[in-house]
Amino acid sequence: MELFLPLGRTVGAGCEPERRIPILTKRACDEGLPAAVAISSKKPTVEEKRFARRVVRALSVDYPDAHCSLRFDTPLQLLVATILSAQCTDERVNLVTEDLFASYPTAFDLAAASIRTLEKAVRSTGFFRNKAKNIKACCQMLVEEYDGHVPRTMEELVPLPGVGRKTANVVLGNAYGIASGVVVDTHVTRICGRLGLVATKDAVKIEKKLNDLLPRKEWIDFSHRCIQHGRRVCVARTKPRCEECRMRSFCPQVDVD
Repeated sequence: MELFLPLGRTVGAGCEPERRIPILTKRACDEGLPAAVAISSKKPTVEEKRFARRVVRALSVDYPDAHCSLRFDTPLQLLVATILSAQCTDERVNLVTEDLFASYPTAFDLAAASIRTLEKAVRSTGFFRNKAKNIKACCQMLVEEYDGHVPRTMEELVPLPGVGRKTANVVLGNAYGIASGVVVDTHVTRICGRLGLVATKDAVKIEKKLNDLLPRKEWIDFSHRCIQHGRRVCVARTKPRCEECRMRSFCPQVDVD
């Protein structure tokens, strides 16, 4: 049994169907677990933060050495690799960037490269035309405004072509060790949704909620650990392997059949 909070209008002429978001599963109610915290814009309660810490502890035990799986030696390499990683596996990106960075080691080199050459180099990552265009434009902006260097602030990164908050958080956290925010990808969205930590798929709202829930010192590692957990246990395309999950005793399993 699940309890629901109705959102929107009831069905009728010119009305959208009522949407329902699970507040708590019966199991969650029985065990005193928090409601899906994204239902409200209020700051997390003590109980919700306690539950989040429990999740952090479980993930840290199973994935103590989780780290960014994109290979890079410089902030620029991580920036380009993250742009290429959209709708592509990190393994494929690593294969592509090995040759790409050998041929174009600096922002000046990438800015001067022809679009057709870049398209050919990144073709196997998918959406290659848009990615090549963004990489070239991004590096041109880096050359013009930052002398080829990758800036260290969110405010400077997000105006770059092809860069949003996710990419900026990846670069700041992994290249500079700056915890600017939790990186929200499909694994983080899925796992935090199933745990009832969030009840939205909007990446910006999820990031804000997780930033409020988690200590800043956990922001960088939390994403890496969620990604590993999503690949190994809480998978997307098949039924999650809940029997293998350390959190099975307290996970409300939202939207898990």
